[in-house]
Amino acid sequence: MSLFSFTTILCSLLHSLPFLSLTVGAVYDHILFPNQTLVIGHNLVSQNQVFEMGFFSPGKSSNRFLGIWYKTTPDVVAWVANRNHPITAHQTPYFMISGNGSLVINSGKSIIWSANSSRVATNPVLQLLDSGNLVLLDNMVEGSYLWQSFDHPTDTLLQGMQLMDDADSGVEKYLSSWRNADDPSPGDYILRIENKGLPDVVTLRGTTKRYRLGKWNGLYFGGGPRLPNAMYNVSVVFRHERMISVEEAYDSTAVTRITLDPSGTMTRYTLNAGRDRWNRAFTFPQDTCDEYGICGPNGICKSRTDSPVRCQCFKGFSPKFRSYWDLQDWSGGCTRIEPLNCHGGDGFLEVGGVKYPEMLSFWLNMTMSLSECKADCLKNCSCTAYANPFITNGGSGCLMWFGELIDTKELSAADSKQNIYIRVPVSELDLSTSLEDEKENKRPMKLILISIASGVLISTFINGGILFVARLKRQVKRKSEDLELPVIKMETIVQATNNFSTENMIGIGGFGSVYKGNMPSGEEIAVKRLSRSSHQGLEEFRNEVMVIAKLQHKNLVKLLGCCIEEDERMLIYEYLENKSLDLLVFDHSRSTLLTWPMRCDIIMGIARGLLYLHHDSRLKIIHRDLKTSNILLDRHLTPKISDFGLARIFEEDQALARTKRVIGTFGYMAPEYAIDGKYSVKSDIFGLGVVLLEIISGKKNRGYEDTNHNLNLLGHAWLLWKENKSLELMDGCLKNTVRECEVKRCIQVGLLCVQKCADDRPIMSSVVSMLGSDGVVLPEPKEPGFFIQRSSSPVESYASPSLKSENTITITDLEAR
Repeated sequence: MSLFSFTTILCSLLHSLPFLSLTVGAVYDHILFPNQTLVIGHNLVSQNQVFEMGFFSPGKSSNRFLGIWYKTTPDVVAWVANRNHPITAHQTPYFMISGNGSLVINSGKSIIWSANSSRVATNPVLQLLDSGNLVLLDNMVEGSYLWQSFDHPTDTLLQGMQLMDDADSGVEKYLSSWRNADDPSPGDYILRIENKGLPDVVTLRGTTKRYRLGKWNGLYFGGGPRLPNAMYNVSVVFRHERMISVEEAYDSTAVTRITLDPSGTMTRYTLNAGRDRWNRAFTFPQDTCDEYGICGPNGICKSRTDSPVRCQCFKGFSPKFRSYWDLQDWSGGCTRIEPLNCHGGDGFLEVGGVKYPEMLSFWLNMTMSLSECKADCLKNCSCTAYANPFITNGGSGCLMWFGELIDTKELSAADSKQNIYIRVPVSELDLSTSLEDEKENKRPMKLILISIASGVLISTFINGGILFVARLKRQVKRKSEDLELPVIKMETIVQATNNFSTENMIGIGGFGSVYKGNMPSGEEIAVKRLSRSSHQGLEEFRNEVMVIAKLQHKNLVKLLGCCIEEDERMLIYEYLENKSLDLLVFDHSRSTLLTWPMRCDIIMGIARGLLYLHHDSRLKIIHRDLKTSNILLDRHLTPKISDFGLARIFEEDQALARTKRVIGTFGYMAPEYAIDGKYSVKSDIFGLGVVLLEIISGKKNRGYEDTNHNLNLLGHAWLLWKENKSLELMDGCLKNTVRECEVKRCIQVGLLCVQKCADDRPIMSSVVSMLGSDGVVLPEPKEPGFFIQRSSSPVESYASPSLKSENTITITDLEAR
């Protein structure tokens, strides 16, 4: 009998035996058929003995997981299937291909983990490849995968595996660290592609950026290893100037991997010739200078081999807080020594060999020359620096920064092509630089005169205007305890808002009015002007400044400055083009512009912003008035949480507080807060749940009406959930863009957030995880708060005019002493 005939008979025999446990040494030990099961102690091994797959217990843990590891170094696990669903010691798991082609881990009659194939298979077969990829094939057709583990990375990037950020298809692949060496569940850190202006690879802790490799410069990431090199052959894919994927091709002769460890460190390893020991080839962060924003605004981090890592201010800047700076706390950054003189009194200082600053506020053009870029930057008073974004072809394109320069690092001499030109007063430029500018512009006498005039103006300001500045600082200190925030003069705001004209008014509330303004620099602002009759007094004003001025997150509105003159109290914010979320969600015609993917992004952005407030910021913040109208949208529909007038700072270990003055908004307040004045992070969770359900339904919680009952929106959602009709809650305009599984998951998360008992509601880290993970099994929600029948008569008729217009409530709770 030929070997082929014997193999065919054996294959048929394997198919004919139901639930045959695969044993080590079988002919098909790298393949699993539908009628076979994988049990503890029996593993799959790739054809050339590179990878092994089976059940394992990590570190000192007694829990079991299904994973893939290197056969010669079994302690190096490359992939874990059920990382969110550990198998306890008393369970007896088995892994198999189900009848519909899904992959399933069972224990008894319960399903522990499952993965669905992309289409129905006629003859599915699972194979472990030498690349470490676990693939589901149909009829053994090579390359036509119904499912593959490479599409679901854990903490390790193998050769042939991609980091991906494909917005068109909605696919994102990223690494997420283990919780610790004994627990492979998702930890604190993720490593992903970030497309913002120029692509980057960043490490996030929750939603807070901790490290970034540096912007793509046309050849490699600006702060990472040079590419290509002998040991690292990376291919990148771009679409419409957006980086879609990063991948290192599989090479059986050079085994490498990249791992994101529980501390957030990304390490590239290579396997030695004996294939029994791993060597570190590259580690990131390389030093403390790679910590995001370590030197604060307008500082540059310089690594030294003979001294600790230290920060320096760019020339023309000095430490904002000198006492902290001397103690090596550089987070406050640097501020200009002398103000810029936009109209002919500025030049540019070249700083060579740097990892470019973060692109927080920028302008990018790929076709301009460097000289054209300089000219355009000089014309724009808000432009603070410029550079070639790409170093290819001797440098190409124009990148301009506006505002402060964050996270700049000095690199080696090999990176001398990455040069940035920082705007400074002419007085800060060297004579040689000034002479070059004179020759280039052919205006030597004019430049000298401008330099002299600038010096005279600066001297006049210092000597003649110093008393006014001192008086202004003393006034601000008396009224707001010396807020660490730029103070903008009243006359500047009056000019910017056209004397607070009605044409410039963009909003009104119980606090007063909001006006759009245009600063002399061209920057658009939003001015929140507290009315003299506002129920929000100096306390709320000070509170909002003290809270939000210390916070920095892309999903929080940015406070630019304040104004306190006589009886006026104003806050100056960044201007957000799309105003508040409620104007879109609750407007029948405009809500059609918000597709389901857009609403998903908005929901995730709000959740990340609240996660930052509760867990990741230096201060633990309880917002206390989270509602749809307090979510603002920029031109890209990025959500930003606003209005921190009622926010409170908690101590790190503080869980609960109580107030006698309950201030908030009907429909968004948690029961324990509205009734007993108790507030905590769970109060904000309740408000988030209401906002989430409003975004999905396009309906307001307060005032919601239904012909079948007199419940609010939360009660309506709860009834639909119990009747397994939750999709009926969805806004009708979403039908053509929706993914039903995502809508159901978001509704379930919303109901979990608005549960009546605060202890039942999840914390924000769990909310973000539940919203962002398809495979997470969510708990069943319990009855929501305020689940009561309302009177059929409209309650609005009994509300006072002031209460109705301000949409807020104040309750005084008298307690015995």
